[in-house]
Amino acid sequence: MERRNLLRAAVLGGTAAAFGGTLWRGAAYAAPAQPGAGPYGALGAADANGIRLPSGFTSRVIARSRQKVSGTNYTWHDAPDGGACYADGSGWIYVSNSEISSTGGAGAVKFNSSGTITGAYRILSNTNVNCAGGKTPWNTWLSCEEVDRGYVYETDPWGVKAAVRRDAMGRFKHEAAACDPQRGVIYLTEDVSDGAFYRFRPTTWGDLSSGTLEVMVGSSATSGSVTWARVPDPTGASTATRNQVSGTKRFNGGEGCYYANGTCWFTTKGDNRVWAYDAAAQTISLAYDDSLVTSGTAPLTGVDNVTGTASGDLYVAEDGGNLEICVITPQGVVAPFLRVEGQSASEITGPAFSPDGRRLYFSSQRGTSGSSSGGITYEVTGPFRT
Repeated sequence: MERRNLLRAAVLGGTAAAFGGTLWRGAAYAAPAQPGAGPYGALGAADANGIRLPSGFTSRVIARSRQKVSGTNYTWHDAPDGGACYADGSGWIYVSNSEISSTGGAGAVKFNSSGTITGAYRILSNTNVNCAGGKTPWNTWLSCEEVDRGYVYETDPWGVKAAVRRDAMGRFKHEAAACDPQRGVIYLTEDVSDGAFYRFRPTTWGDLSSGTLEVMVGSSATSGSVTWARVPDPTGASTATRNQVSGTKRFNGGEGCYYANGTCWFTTKGDNRVWAYDAAAQTISLAYDDSLVTSGTAPLTGVDNVTGTASGDLYVAEDGGNLEICVITPQGVVAPFLRVEGQSASEITGPAFSPDGRRLYFSSQRGTSGSSSGGITYEVTGPFRT
């Protein structure tokens, strides 16, 4: 998720369409999300951590790169990136990637039921530019390498089992992953300007050692029906995976990916879009596009990581823009939820909610220093809609 200044296309193909999936409670939309009042009200002044939050919310620093996590002997990794939370008895674990060349990998912080840190440790080491990834229903973390012909590694958030490289999931510039247990597939984004959107069908659900990698096929329209086709050579040895199938649908800089209740949402930073793939209908539409904002200034730019809540809200982090996490509601309203001040050379990464939905974790990848060694990981607590 390196910062890029990409030119926007002036002409949009197709027609803006409705959000898909039952998460949006069946509401019909004539267009993608528009700016409005968020569910939590306006942002207040920056707190002691430089974070602007709505009334009732507070922040704390969980970890800083190259410093030991409080109460532990684990030194937090550089360039914290994609993340996820896992239930651990009455507590939970937050997993975070490290987007560093050659020595990337992932680490984890463990919390008890009151939110006190009780441990921190490494779960993946010496891999390459681990950007985003995804949580599996069987409670592993898929850590994705954002390099040409990069791999996906399946890791143990508890740090007990050794990480396993999952070659069958393809070799390309991986970004994020999202699991669809209804169809037994894993969706995958690709971070290049002419990238593809993939799904991996394991031979046996829950076992990623073998399976079929497929690519989405469709026109350049921003809404309508799509199909899937098998990628002949998932290794990309002679031809990049995105270029092996005629009619592959192109996406400009694939980033975050999140699945719930029949819909997979994913983002593309090259055109500041949030897409909705209705898995049952096999249709695609736009949930948000900054160039289709009809009044005022688009609140969400530099779209990147995405996560969601049981209430139906999507939370989208910015790489650039105002360094915000914005919320998109089921009512089709997009608004800032938080803003990080004084860190313009950074990006927001790894948003993930604790299992009870009451705490949001995220990182500023380069913090106030603008360097990968200056990463800061935060927790926000407050009256989230659950």
